[in-house]
Amino acid sequence: MRRCEMCGHWEPAGAPDCERCAGLVDELVEEGWHAFLRQEFGHVEPQDERLIARMVVDEPDRHPWRVVDAAYDRLTCAECGGRLSRGPAGCAPCDLANGFRYSAVEIDRPGVPPGNEHALRVNVAVTRRPYGISASEVLVRRLSLPVLIEGRLPTTAQAQATKALVRKGVTEAELAALIYEGWGRA
Repeated sequence: MRRCEMCGHWEPAGAPDCERCAGLVDELVEEGWHAFLRQEFGHVEPQDERLIARMVVDEPDRHPWRVVDAAYDRLTCAECGGRLSRGPAGCAPCDLANGFRYSAVEIDRPGVPPGNEHALRVNVAVTRRPYGISASEVLVRRLSLPVLIEGRLPTTAQAQATKALVRKGVTEAELAALIYEGWGRA
């Protein structure tokens, strides 16, 4: 793990407020999109990416989550004008698209514990669209990203202990210490 030179958090735990960390979270999604395009289509002109994106979001259950999330990023919401699925809570098309994103395929990366990719996906989704989610939930999700990217995953007991501490009002520093020093270690 590396410290972000802009916000001081472990990268990308400063997202969504830190522009650099938010960009690193977006890169996780973009890497999947570009790999998909190379594998399925070879060279693609930028104007064709929107057409491919429409195809992907029409069948999200047939594509990896990073591809689906990136496809939504390439489409514009008719209601709020933002990236489809990333608009504010209450924007009906974005709320609907945000729900459909969870039907995408999750494939754990080699060498990570089963379930790591699911945890990474949920935390990326919350960090990229924090609207309508409690500040404490966003905090846990964003602080968890460096550990999940590294390939660690909390045990059920560690995850439950973390949630219990959050409910008791743990500080950000205490929460960070618990996650970075304990998660994924027996």
